[in-house]
Amino acid sequence: MKFHRLMLSVVLMSLSTVAFAQSDAQPSKAQKSFDKIKTLAGSWEGHVTTVPQKAEIEGKLMQVSLRVTSMGNALVHEMTGAGRPDDPITMLYLNGDRLLLTHYCDAGNRPRMAGKMSPDGKTVEFEFLDVDGSTQYGHMHHAVFTALDANHHTEDWTYMEPGDKPVHAHFDLQRTK
Repeated sequence: MKFHRLMLSVVLMSLSTVAFAQSDAQPSKAQKSFDKIKTLAGSWEGHVTTVPQKAEIEGKLMQVSLRVTSMGNALVHEMTGAGRPDDPITMLYLNGDRLLLTHYCDAGNRPRMAGKMSPDGKTVEFEFLDVDGSTQYGHMHHAVFTALDANHHTEDWTYMEPGDKPVHAHFDLQRTK
């Protein structure tokens, strides 16, 4: 009887070791997406184009900073532009098996989006989940990050103005650091 208990313990320990090794060796899709987006850490700049055109930002030079923080558990995204008194902040992080984005918007609200990486591994697209706070002035609704190479990426953001009128902003960014 003791032999059977010993063998059962050895088998169970072996199975748990194999299961742990497999889970450790196979990151989730969310983890792969997060790892991809973290490769954008650094300083970037480039011009913005908008559809429909928004004179207050159209063609402006924008600076973007992406910084890994919280022991690798979050990515802080900050964007500034000429003539702007401050900048919106976006946090990207894993929540279980989902890659989430919370955007601390100039409109005074905090939309959340869930991200997924494209099959080619170059793009992470974020779809709207919900928003905390008033949408009286609109809200950020969609975001796409595309890594073209180590020193060039684009960001596409969709802002929903009141009445669900989308404004698309495209940022073509080059690494500065």
